[in-house]
Parts: sequence; C-alpha cells; structure tokens
Amino acid sequence: MPVEFISAVHTDSGASGPAAASRIGFDRDHLRRYARALDDGGFDHTLVAYHSASPDAFQVAQFVATHTERIRPILAHRPGVVFPTHASRALATLDRISDGRLSVHIISGGSDEEQRREGDYLNKAERYERSDEYIQILRKVWQSDGPVSHEGRHFRFEGYYSDVKPVNGLIPISVGGSSPDAYRVGGQQGDIFGLWGEPLKETGEQIAAVNAVADAAGRPHPRIWVSFRPIIAPTDELAWEKAHRTLGVLKDQARNTELLRHYRTTGRPANVGSQRLLDIAERGEVHDRCLWTAPAVATNAAGASTALVGSPETVAQALLDYVDIGCDLLSIRGYDPLNDAVDYARHVLPLVRQELAHRAATGQAA
Repeated sequence: MPVEFISAVHTDSGASGPAAASRIGFDRDHLRRYARALDDGGFDHTLVAYHSASPDAFQVAQFVATHTERIRPILAHRPGVVFPTHASRALATLDRISDGRLSVHIISGGSDEEQRREGDYLNKAERYERSDEYIQILRKVWQSDGPVSHEGRHFRFEGYYSDVKPVNGLIPISVGGSSPDAYRVGGQQGDIFGLWGEPLKETGEQIAAVNAVADAAGRPHPRIWVSFRPIIAPTDELAWEKAHRTLGVLKDQARNTELLRHYRTTGRPANVGSQRLLDIAERGEVHDRCLWTAPAVATNAAGASTALVGSPETVAQALLDYVDIGCDLLSIRGYDPLNDAVDYARHVLPLVRQELAHRAATGQAA
C-alpha cells in the first residue's frame, strides 16, 4: 500500500503545545477550517484524539467527516467506556456517514490515574486483554448475518444484531503501544500498529516485535504508523532556532498547573511508550538525522512528543528513513497545529511523495 500521511485535528483555535487538548472549549469554525485545510493539503488521515476531559471524539469525528471530502478520520476509542455492542453500531453508523472513510484506534490506556477518572479500575494487563476481546466482538458483529452472542472474561451478551454495517464490511483497526502486551494485541488483532517517534534502531526493533507476533498468529503484518512533531524552517539553522523558541513555550506551559490540571498525571509516566522516550532522551538530545528528544523531556513525554527539526528537505529525508525500515503511515503534527499543518502540506508532503514516485518509476530500492 502507498505511504500515507496522518495529522490530528484540534477543536480549539488557542490550543498548542502540551496543552493542546486542555483548552476545553470547542471552536466549531476553527475545527471546520482545520479539517478542510488537511483535506485540501493532501493529508490522507487525521487522528481524532481521546481524553477524559476533551470534547467527545465520536462527535468530533462525525463533524470532520461531514465537512470534508476525502480525508479519513482515525477515531481514538477507549474500550470500557462504551459497551462493544453499542460501539459496533455507532462505529458502523459513523463509517456510513463518512462513506467508508473511518478507521478506529483502540486505546487500552497507559495511565491508571487517567483511566480511573472514568471509572476504569482494571490494571494495564487486564486492559489489553479487554481490548483484544473488544476488537474480536466488533468484527464479529460487523461480519455477522444474524444475531451474535458472546461470553468472555470482560463482556457477555446474547442475541445482539445490528442493521447497520460498515461500508466495506469491516473498519480498519489500529492498536498502539510499546509494551509486550501492546505488541501481542497489535500483532494478533491490528490492521495498523502505532508507534511514537523513536530512533531508527529502536523503531526497527519494535516493528520486528509486532511482526513476530503477527507471523506466529498467521496474520499479515500490520501497517506501521509512526508519529513525530516536526519543526521546520527554510534552513536547518533557522529550524533549530525555531525549535529552541518552541521549547521555551513548552516549558512555560508545563509549569502552568491550572492550564494542565485535567491532563496532568503525577510522577514518572506509567506507560512504557513515555518511559522509553524519556530513557532515549537521557542517552542524547539528537538522534539519527534530526530526531530531537528535548520536547519529550519538557512535556514529561505526554503523548507523541519527539520532533524532527530541519529544513523541509532534511525533515522529508528523515521521514523517508522511517519508510525505509517499514513505516508507511507517517503522522506529522506540530506545536502550532493549524499553521504547521499548512506548512507541512506545502513543503514536506510533496518532497516525500516526489521521492517515492521517483523510486517507483525507476525501480530504485530504498
């Protein structure tokens, strides 16, 4: 399949940096403008993120779908909040609204503290086990021609049937994470597997771990989705100057306890992905061509937080380095979300696509 680009919509025009989701307002005009900019700019997908304090992701994804023509929403969805029978029907309905453009990203949950805000008291291993069962139920309902019953460890129901089915029979399912539990569920169940931006060596090791699980299960390898926060400027030197200005803003926001009160968790992050980013940062601030770890330190690795810093040419080459090791879904979103998305669409996406087209036309190997 072709290499594709992912962004992430924001619902508030004032949102940026680690507090990007913490401005709890909903600016309808900004969201419409943002979604259309991604659509017009040539992005293929956009993540609709999930957090217990943020606007409802289902409704945001529907808004994006109805105000765009081609971009595919990736709906982040947390099992345990909605029963899987209802979720199967709601997701199929949303897929119909979007004319088959929907994907769903299953979030098992990396923080006990955050999970308990919505009444979820399972431990991490149990949450991944629940996600595995949840995905199986979704697919069973979508593919069934008659009533479905299920009795598992986390869910039980009898005689469920939904009249609404996804446009293409199934909805692509993404799983993410950096723990053995994540690799297991992703390799056994995922159509897509999501990673945060680590150095090439570590990223390759994670891809191999997921693929080994898929091989053991007799499944195709999931498509690999890798996420970065690029910082670009006309030259590498100007990009690094911009990067350090951005870092100052991130540090100021991280000190603003009022701004982050609903989104902050205490102490060292509980999820393995964040721990890995912080450990990588301890080993060096810059890795490979231009992977910068300082934003992960400033934000306590709250989500995808490593940057690619440089000119559009440098960042495009860095993204191609990840394509060469097996990543074919490239998530790029900035700390100035809308303006950065416009800049990426103008200056980065064309360079990556031109190089890939050249390779295809000449038969050139990576």
